[in-house]
Amino acid sequence: MENPLLKPFNTPFESVPFSTIKEEHYKPAILQLIDEAKQEIDSIVANPDTPDFANTIAALERTGARLNIASATFFNLDAAETNDYIQQLAQELSPILAAYSNDIMLNEGLFQQVKQVHDQMDKTTLTDEENRLLDKTYKGFVRNGALLSPEAKTELRDIDKRLATLTMKFSQNVLQETNAYQLHVQDKEQLAGLPDSILAAAKDEAEKRSLEGWVFTLHFPSFVPFMKYAANREMRKELYLASATRALKSNEYNNEGIVRDIVDLRARRANLLGFGTHADFVLQERMASSPLLVFDFLHDLLQKAKPHAAEEVAKLQALAEADGISPIMPYDHAYYAEKLKEATFNLSEETLKPYFPLPQVLEAAFDAASRLYGLVFELRTDIPKYHPEVTVYEVLENGEHKALLYTDWHPREGKRAGAWMTAYRGQRIENGMQVRPHISIVCNFARPTGDTPSLLTFNEVTTLFHEFGHALHGMMADTVYESLSGTNVYWDFVELPSQFMENYCYEQEFLRSFARHYQTGEALPNEEIDKIVAAANFMEGYQTMRQLGFGLLDMAYHTGKLADDTPIEHFEKDTIRETQLYPNVKGTAQSPSFSHIFAGGYSAGYYSYKWAEVLDADAFAYFKETSIFNPDTAARFKKLLSSGGTVDPMELYIQFRGRKPEADALLKRAGLTT
Repeated sequence: MENPLLKPFNTPFESVPFSTIKEEHYKPAILQLIDEAKQEIDSIVANPDTPDFANTIAALERTGARLNIASATFFNLDAAETNDYIQQLAQELSPILAAYSNDIMLNEGLFQQVKQVHDQMDKTTLTDEENRLLDKTYKGFVRNGALLSPEAKTELRDIDKRLATLTMKFSQNVLQETNAYQLHVQDKEQLAGLPDSILAAAKDEAEKRSLEGWVFTLHFPSFVPFMKYAANREMRKELYLASATRALKSNEYNNEGIVRDIVDLRARRANLLGFGTHADFVLQERMASSPLLVFDFLHDLLQKAKPHAAEEVAKLQALAEADGISPIMPYDHAYYAEKLKEATFNLSEETLKPYFPLPQVLEAAFDAASRLYGLVFELRTDIPKYHPEVTVYEVLENGEHKALLYTDWHPREGKRAGAWMTAYRGQRIENGMQVRPHISIVCNFARPTGDTPSLLTFNEVTTLFHEFGHALHGMMADTVYESLSGTNVYWDFVELPSQFMENYCYEQEFLRSFARHYQTGEALPNEEIDKIVAAANFMEGYQTMRQLGFGLLDMAYHTGKLADDTPIEHFEKDTIRETQLYPNVKGTAQSPSFSHIFAGGYSAGYYSYKWAEVLDADAFAYFKETSIFNPDTAARFKKLLSSGGTVDPMELYIQFRGRKPEADALLKRAGLTT
């Protein structure tokens, strides 16, 4: 069988040839490419010449390039357009790829060559980027067991294989639970308060399922507006419970045991490598260098935010009491927060949505990138794609090819929840020639219905800009080595470019440039824009406490706080008690569906969202000292984006800002100063 993954990609910009790839191509291709990569490793080890940077470090950096593309393509497909076959294959391939990684990191001959270069190389003969790669490569081996005894290496292999399987299973269980639930309503009176646009989408969903009436799901575009607008409290509670018990129910998709196993295996792995906890291991390679520093950071913010959060919830309680509700519960929050927002600012998200059709918002993001960095985005219809809904753009700078950008906006049964940026191919320089990146943004925005385009809530507008910021980090990459390129930076630095872009959504002049009614072309009235800006800090105390709760829960799991006999629900609620503003709802827990830390890359790193907020607020304050599109400031920030991981992130930030970041800008922006 001819396999397109094993041939040169005869496509524009050597993009992934999705149109010719079949599901059955992935396994044989990945297995063969693993063998090819191992042969490349064997050639490095067998080289009789004295190990040096070129024949060892740079050669190792180049190994497995085709495997990286094939595996990235497969796992991106598993996240965005999966099915039973792909999920089963992911379960099969994940431990195989983990074993391949171990084969490299635990290769004694290879490590001795890397160590010889690291210990004996004259570092002054290397560029700064080469020194950075050398240091990263050596640390990578040590942090993945190269110094362990043979027995410990065997144990590490087993742990990594099991972790690869468990994290994949965790993610698949969450997706299954999300897809399995539907709230089917046939009596329209039960849907009082829901806007016509939400009802139309629910009607479409029911028709797709051959049902009468309306269907609501746990997917973001359905779940969030229902919780925000549905006057029927019992139905809000039902939907909330369905979401808050995902992978917690007594069925085959329960993740409680998987959570325990993942936490235990990560702890054992860290101990094997000489670290006290998994958090100690992770934070060795972060700006926040220790669990103590992270806990101090989170608790300091908690003390500043909690009084504001308590005041906000008290206002919601007062509204709820007028409806005879006391105490207010978690499933009441979004409903009364929206009422308070409308009462305080005379601002309704549903009123705003017609001014934010998806194509218009995307063009605004493109416009911002053009004004900041000189980028141009041209639609390409000749690039293969994995689903008809995907759109591909060529990104140009000064008329020259810069990147490909894939966009995939709407929920499907085969797509996991949330929003993310990823890459099919990273950036590097090879034989003196630029290899430019292929970047993807995947979201879950409401679909168009009838003649109505996809209309975004303002929160979804900021989500698009957030993921676009990640994409810019990848597309602007300009380094020699791919492992130091784009978003390959410290995890608590990677959210800076994304959260930085969100700031533009609150700038009045910029909002006026694109917020126009999809039917009439009428600009969003200035008074509405003023309300958006005025409401920027609405419920900021509550949102901060929520994020801090997630951060503390993550750190508790990964600093050894979970006892064997403590139920997951009890552990979670005890851990985040200080951040909770509503009564507990028995039988619910976030942990079994907390994909960020149990299936994503955020273990012992969820704090980084708040950490990066300090950076992004400080960085944007610098722009505002001149203007938000100031070319000189933008050029400095472009250097930060394009440098990837070639420079220590604090040093890189100081090069941009002229000093270390200060928290004052965040506290001021969030309204948490007194």
